[in-house]
Amino acid sequence: MMRLGFKAATAATVFWLVLSIDPTLAQAPAPSGSQAAQQKQEIYRELDLFGQVLERVRSDYVDEVDDQQLIEAAINGMLSSLDPHSSYLNSKNFRDLQTQMRGEFGGLGIEVTMENGLVKVVSPIDDTPASRAGIKPGDLIVAIDGQAVMGLTLNDAVEKMRGPVNTTIKLTIRREGRDPFDVTLTRANIKIDSVKYSMQGDDIGYIRVTSFNEQSDVGVAAAFKSFREKAGNKLAGIVLDLRNNPGGLLEEAVSVSNQFLNKGEIVSIRGRKPNSAQRFNAQPDKDISGNLPVVVLINGGSASASEIVAGALQDQHRAVLMGTRSFGKGSVQTIIELADHSAMRLTTARYYTPSGRSIQAKGIDPDIVVEAAKIEKLQAGQFPHEADLRGALPNPDTPKDPGGKSAAPSGSTPASPDTGAQAKPDQGTTDADVMGTAQDYQLARAIDLLRGVAMFGNRISSH
Repeated sequence: MMRLGFKAATAATVFWLVLSIDPTLAQAPAPSGSQAAQQKQEIYRELDLFGQVLERVRSDYVDEVDDQQLIEAAINGMLSSLDPHSSYLNSKNFRDLQTQMRGEFGGLGIEVTMENGLVKVVSPIDDTPASRAGIKPGDLIVAIDGQAVMGLTLNDAVEKMRGPVNTTIKLTIRREGRDPFDVTLTRANIKIDSVKYSMQGDDIGYIRVTSFNEQSDVGVAAAFKSFREKAGNKLAGIVLDLRNNPGGLLEEAVSVSNQFLNKGEIVSIRGRKPNSAQRFNAQPDKDISGNLPVVVLINGGSASASEIVAGALQDQHRAVLMGTRSFGKGSVQTIIELADHSAMRLTTARYYTPSGRSIQAKGIDPDIVVEAAKIEKLQAGQFPHEADLRGALPNPDTPKDPGGKSAAPSGSTPASPDTGAQAKPDQGTTDADVMGTAQDYQLARAIDLLRGVAMFGNRISSH
């Protein structure tokens, strides 16, 4: 099982850190002759140095230490020094990850990474303690229950945020433009319904995918079935909402992409070995979208697997991307199970969109930039109309009352209240409780675009 652009490990890998190491397992081409012998000696010399340090800590450290914790810390230190996403998972953390991929787990409902020694929020998950508390993508967690995060590994920090259901935790958050502030959350059993859908009016289908777990493609298929039952031939387009989607399983990202594509490449994966490259192509029999117009919503919380979907639909000219630039995680992590039921999450490749671009550290730019905002109704009468002006001419087509006067006299109160609306910029990212509602400005723009396309298409076909 893998997260975010992964290929599943097929066999357990035995990793003996101190006892032995076989340099031929390295992915680089093996040197020969004296060079190979010299390299082997150097490796054993470094391992001997590690053994000396380990033994000195065990014998001379001020307090008695646990050998297993020392070894785990050493392994995790080695992996975490490679990049923010490689790490060691002890048996408990590995079980938690497997449970999470099935769509249910305990915790706060927050996807995080490491940045400059601090825990950075990639995205809160909808309908979880983190999203309800107002945690936003890009927030930096600087302390957990008063303990500074600096100096902790990502796994250490995540472990501290986990805990029994209904227990509380205090996070100290640093957000751009604000002084650090504390947020108290209550841990909950997180059960992710990764796909939510609804009709917007009687003609636009709205699908929100909050993460890519084992049920995502089934959820999207159910959404299409529901739309066709409700709208039939009136269905004019689909909004696929990937905002604040932190990613998940590569296989699910490919499957969801294929539900909108009937041909062409979806994503390619290229690792260190030239022969390790993989390509995932669309299969015609998997496309269930019926070639409906599609708008994909993305933002800074759209990462990894969600960027695979967005990149595939953009490069294949299958959808218009709207919103703001995505997170920019273009690497592939493989989960490799070890002999003692622990595992290592190792970055093994980069993924590329169909056009051959890597989005690593760049993200995906939307075709139409729409900043996050909330729609708020204007107060009645805020903007006067012609009918409100004293002495305004009446409309000759307006029916007259029995007294011979126009039914809507001019120069008085407005004929009807002003129910217009305006968009006000939101703070950084649309709040989770606004997404998918009538106050969601980005969604409103997507719906307007789809209805405009449908209207234009109908006018062309009628001539």
